[in-house]
Amino acid sequence: QVQLVESGGGSVQAGGSLRLSCAASGFILSRYCMGWFRQAPGKEREGVATIYTGGGSTYYADSVKGRFTISHDNAQNTLYLEMNSLKPEDTAMYFCAAAFWVARDRCVRGVDSDFTYWGQGTQVTVSS
Repeated sequence: QVQLVESGGGSVQAGGSLRLSCAASGFILSRYCMGWFRQAPGKEREGVATIYTGGGSTYYADSVKGRFTISHDNAQNTLYLEMNSLKPEDTAMYFCAAAFWVARDRCVRGVDSDFTYWGQGTQVTVSS
């Protein structure tokens, strides 16, 4: 049974940092496409960062480039999102997602419809 469990969200001031974790079970994370998405109140869900774990190719939304880093730990079967220089507009529910049998080019589009499995989300709130 595939399961994704996010953690690490919280409330920080602008300029602060957080590291989100996504513990995967029921599959080997390092063989598939993984991603982080977010949804703010009243807005559509958007791709934040994705990684094709087999080759390391990544996608970052323009709004987070240079501030966020997606990575994974094969031994822990865990996906991470390191978030630095946080801004109030980063406030959202952050979701971890997995896509099986998705080619690299598709993985790094950052499109949520390409992802099949989703976690419950972790809230990130950034105050000014």
